[in-house]
Amino acid sequence: MSAPVAAPAAPATPVVEIRDLATVFGTGAQAFSVHEHLNLTVQRGELLSLVGGSGTGKTVLLRHILGLTEPTRGTVTVLGRPARELGGDGASSRVGMLFQHGALFTAFSVLDNVAFALYELRTLPRALAQEVAMVKLRMVGLKPEHALRMPADLSGGMIKRVALARALVMDPPLLLLDEPTAGLDPNGSDEFCDLLRELHATLGLTVIMVTHDLDTLYALSTKVAVLAEKHVIAHAPAVEVAQLEHPFVEHFFRGQRGLRAMAPAPTAPTRAEES
Repeated sequence: MSAPVAAPAAPATPVVEIRDLATVFGTGAQAFSVHEHLNLTVQRGELLSLVGGSGTGKTVLLRHILGLTEPTRGTVTVLGRPARELGGDGASSRVGMLFQHGALFTAFSVLDNVAFALYELRTLPRALAQEVAMVKLRMVGLKPEHALRMPADLSGGMIKRVALARALVMDPPLLLLDEPTAGLDPNGSDEFCDLLRELHATLGLTVIMVTHDLDTLYALSTKVAVLAEKHVIAHAPAVEVAQLEHPFVEHFFRGQRGLRAMAPAPTAPTRAEES
């Protein structure tokens, strides 16, 4: 008697699925469209960079995914649920957000900034919430002595790390990043990229990142989605997207900055070469 044939595995549910999305601002003669017939699917474990020219609606798209705004038409599904449901209680346990300039609460200490979502949830004693926050601070490379500092006393790189710890405090499976390395010097940017790469791997995160920094894009992305002409014109690994014949892609990826970012880093000369 032959063994029964195993049923094929069901396809994995995408972490983010956007279908036929349209975004229109204004009414009547003042109405203008940012997105039309936009489709995008992000699978579990991807680190997707979202790029496009000014005014193409990259940050607007992040807001739709967060459930902060609703599209004019179409659907946005996050972790199998409509994104509009993310605006309610428990949203931070599903999606973490790192804003471009950190968006820390200036009147709160570093520790209280990171623990804020746990305070609001009110399911943990305050001391335990602070203990969890300390774990997240160590996870992003900060020391216990940084916990009592105020945001005004932090460097740009430290603000990014505190904001990242706050975004991860509820262990969300999806992380959204808006220009994560903006304002950092090259060394700080490289260190932050190393941190993001490590967290993506160790925590099994799915990440969607808006960035204009080609070095960051090439260092981190598993895929790139290009927003142009009001929809996603390409969604593929960076090296494939860079070959697309399109004015934005040619300027962004194959201009001087793009070619420098794509070039392999120079290697140190060997002793034989030095001699």
